Amino acid sequence: QVQLVESGGGLLQPGGSLRLSCEGSGFTFNMYAMSWYRQAPGKERDLVASINYNGENTRYADSVKGRFTIARDNTKNTVYLQMNRLKPEDTAVYYCQVIILLQEYWGQGTQVTVSS
Repeated sequence: QVQLVESGGGLLQPGGSLRLSCEGSGFTFNMYAMSWYRQAPGKERDLVASINYNGENTRYADSVKGRFTIARDNTKNTVYLQMNRLKPEDTAVYYCQVIILLQEYWGQGTQVTVSS
């Protein structure tokens, strides 16, 4: 079965950096686009960044452009989200997502808290 496992979240101060990882299994990882979403308390889950199957195309939410970078290593079945210059408003649970045959699959999420 499809599984996505995120890791790398934590508590850090504004201006800091963090790298999230999401390892996929149960599907042919190098065939599918991958995305990172986030959900802050009381808010909807929003798209942060996406990357196509081979890593050549990426897109970002305006709020993270220039600060976050999505990348993937298909040899490790892993997608990453490098987050720099973090702000308190980046505080959220971060999820990775894959869509396979119109079915969405989500990881369990990893908490990122940015606070002084």
